[in-house]
Amino acid sequence: MARVTLAHTDKFYGTTQVIFDVSLSAEEGEFVVFVGPSGCGKSTLLRMVAGLEAVSSGTITIGEQDVTHTPPADRGVAMVFQSYALYPHMSVRENMDFGLKVNGMDRADRDRRINEAAAILQLEDYLGRKPGQLSGGQRQRVAIGRAIVKQPQVFLFDEPLSNLDAALRIKMRVELENLHKELASTMIYVTHDQVEAMTLADKIVVLNAGRVEQVGAPLELYHSPRTRFVAGFIGSPSMNFLDVAMRRIEQHTATVDYGSHSVDVSGIGSTVARDEPLSLGIRPEHIRLVDAGNAELQATVRVIEALGNESYVYTQTDNGDDVLVKTEGDIRLTRGEPVGLEFTAQRCHLFHADGTALSAA
Repeated sequence: MARVTLAHTDKFYGTTQVIFDVSLSAEEGEFVVFVGPSGCGKSTLLRMVAGLEAVSSGTITIGEQDVTHTPPADRGVAMVFQSYALYPHMSVRENMDFGLKVNGMDRADRDRRINEAAAILQLEDYLGRKPGQLSGGQRQRVAIGRAIVKQPQVFLFDEPLSNLDAALRIKMRVELENLHKELASTMIYVTHDQVEAMTLADKIVVLNAGRVEQVGAPLELYHSPRTRFVAGFIGSPSMNFLDVAMRRIEQHTATVDYGSHSVDVSGIGSTVARDEPLSLGIRPEHIRLVDAGNAELQATVRVIEALGNESYVYTQTDNGDDVLVKTEGDIRLTRGEPVGLEFTAQRCHLFHADGTALSAA
């Protein structure tokens, strides 16, 4: 395993810049996830680490070696792609063996590596099968096994689970997490699925339009987003946002106006002008439904999604804003019913008009 460092890296396609001054690191043995919406540059950044995309400026270091202009084969990395990219006419063993054989490795060493990888991935019974005889999850494990036998310093994953159905994605997430712990290798993983990011990562890099929005541990990003973009992207379902205006801040508690209502937000250290327009963010799981007659903030139920263990209640406030509430599964409500919304002051977030969060106390 090795440390990966990107320093002030940029990427241009002609005159169009797609990666902007990205500096970050993946420590030895760390599982780092690049996450963001489609087109944010996460796969491009991963391909720059792999050497499949040239770096326009800046440097990339793997271990102690500057690999900015090093060919992919000499970087000590192995990449698993979204498509399995297996040779259909070869068996599982032959697919895993092909790269080692081309590089002239001794047959005994090749067999040892393949057998070790097959044991880790529970593929021993499938080594003689062709890819067409395997399920999607098994084929993805073969693609991962092909990377494992190379014994790279760094594993790179480019949305490897996106072609799988929901149940299989969950199973493969568990397998990838176990694989990381067993190999203790440095891994960089790209996904647009923030649930994958939250469950797999030691460290998440949130990308937006080619720029790094925030880097941190999953729960750090969940509880302390630095921007409205991160707050809205991390967490499922996503955060609710309401337009509010500052009334006052006293002892690190801000009182903001939402129409004719007021909402308290605790833990605020910034000083802002009275009536400054702000966004108030609150996650669906941090809102309580209460009796409409006992709540200052009232809303009307529009849609209820009962999922068994939990329910999503889509409401509309009397100001006309949509607010999603995540609550217990056996909630008894009907469409059009008035309800009260109660926000937990410690769970609310405030953002300036430019999207940056008000600093915490």
